[in-house]
Amino acid sequence: MIFRRFESLIDIFKEAPDQAPPTGVLRFYAYYLRQVWRVFVAALVVGLIVALIEVALFDFLGRIVDMTQKTPAAQFFAVHWRELVWMGVVTVILRPLFMGLHDLLVNQTLTPGMTNMVRWQHHRYVLKQSLGFFQNDFAGRIANRIMQTAPALRESAVQVVDALWYVSVYAGTAIYLFAKADIWLALPLIIWIAMYIGMLAFFVPRVKERSWLASEARSKLMGRIVDGYSNIMTLKLFAHTHREEAYAREAMTEQTQKVRSSSRMITSMDVSITTLNGFLIAGTSLLAVWLWSRGTVSTGQVALAVGLVIRINNMSGWIMWVVNGIFDNVGTVQDGITTIAQPRTVVDREDALPLVVRRGEVRFDDIHFHYGKAGGVIGGLDLIVRPGEKIGLVGPSGAGKSTLVNILLRLYDLEDGHIYIDGQDIAKVTQESLRSQIGVVTQDTSLLHRSIRDNLLYGRPDATDEEMHEAVRKARADEFIPMLSDGGGRTGYDAHAGERGVKLSGGQRQRIAIARVLLKDAPILIMDEATSALDSEAEAAIQESLETLMQGKTVIAIAHRLSTIARMDRLVVMEHGAIVETGTHAELIAHGGLYARLWQHQTGGFVGVE
Repeated sequence: MIFRRFESLIDIFKEAPDQAPPTGVLRFYAYYLRQVWRVFVAALVVGLIVALIEVALFDFLGRIVDMTQKTPAAQFFAVHWRELVWMGVVTVILRPLFMGLHDLLVNQTLTPGMTNMVRWQHHRYVLKQSLGFFQNDFAGRIANRIMQTAPALRESAVQVVDALWYVSVYAGTAIYLFAKADIWLALPLIIWIAMYIGMLAFFVPRVKERSWLASEARSKLMGRIVDGYSNIMTLKLFAHTHREEAYAREAMTEQTQKVRSSSRMITSMDVSITTLNGFLIAGTSLLAVWLWSRGTVSTGQVALAVGLVIRINNMSGWIMWVVNGIFDNVGTVQDGITTIAQPRTVVDREDALPLVVRRGEVRFDDIHFHYGKAGGVIGGLDLIVRPGEKIGLVGPSGAGKSTLVNILLRLYDLEDGHIYIDGQDIAKVTQESLRSQIGVVTQDTSLLHRSIRDNLLYGRPDATDEEMHEAVRKARADEFIPMLSDGGGRTGYDAHAGERGVKLSGGQRQRIAIARVLLKDAPILIMDEATSALDSEAEAAIQESLETLMQGKTVIAIAHRLSTIARMDRLVVMEHGAIVETGTHAELIAHGGLYARLWQHQTGGFVGVE
């Protein structure tokens, strides 16, 4: 019951602003710590009490030694019983109580709660990044940074609190107790504190910098390894195992060098502080004994001084590793910020409204888009697709056909111009509503590594089983789904498709993709050579399904196959990002332009592409 109480103090999935985290390290920490400030302040206060209790134990030790020397044994308990009871209460009750409370706040509340709250918010933010964001980085590195940044942030924040109290309480109390006994007894500790701070000031920035470089190299290594695993089929087909080993080896060598560089600085810091601690123990012990020999301090105060500096010696080693851990984690956080805190390049306006499609007209008005490059991809293109019209985009590779589709889906924002759907500028509507009104079947279909049912219901999560089975039947996917099985013993609709759908053939993936779009039933349909992965027999088998899929919809199809072109009302021929011809198949053949030349190159039902 007590565990559940502390585990529920932080709501992992709490509502938070859907905005980019700050890019500065301190502001990045503050942004998340503010969300759990009550728990963090509680941990701070409890940490202070624990540190005070720890110091009190050494004070008790010195006082017990003095009490045994000043009081006859027969009267000891009668004279000092109240103080002994208080010592017992502090040691047996208060110390375990507050240390247990500290552990509950850290282990039950902050460790799982804050860590996963930060991870959740990072995942939500990154999930809405533009397509270009994911194309410009390793998926493994992005995931690694999301996973490791959260625990690094939480751990370093908790370590700072613990180290802060132990350093300030131990050092401050020790100076007070030593000075109370004799002002000279505090001198070695004061000198040690000054030199200790100086060493940390010298080593910590260097450890921080090298830790950040080591973390960056670790993310790079993770990205390369995951990239190889994600493309294992390509690796094996080209027999490049050794090349892939060399690719990972290069990153591993770099990561090892960066870790060694960081470790050298840590070892130097360890040796330097250990040497300094030796002078503290020897100096304080000799001075305490000398002052005792002169009658200035008591035996108990000698025991207190020696015991406390030995404790400070052990604590300084712990603090050194804590400081190293703090800045190692800060380096990890800095590395994560470079990915997580990137601003989104495709965002909804604050006043964005849901797209409402009643007719399905699509209009491209003087659009310009270049992927941020100097050269032109699409420049000044105008095109109107009438409601219910089916057009085919035809042209050589690099003509801009896929780019036109990508900017219609608003996977990228236009540099200039406008795209309207039923008179609504897509830049002024929400991305979710835009894409919910457009069904897409691509040439390279990737499925989620989930069940076949989950993949199908991605088209419409609230669809009934009857609706799902009807879509599957129309796509002719019912011929193979019942026979599917996976390594987990799941079969049929419960079988998992594998990463990117690798457990299915290209034709099977395509039929599931078509069934998914059938289930979605969006008023605008985009087909990027939707039947290219199917053999002629399979394609013929689902022609009727595609005809059904296109009925009553505005269709834009990137087409090379004769079977696709024949069903189009109009063909739009593109070259170098511009429309060079438009018309029916017969009109374009008679015109004798680019389309006619492409047609002449056709082989086996394909329009040749350059």
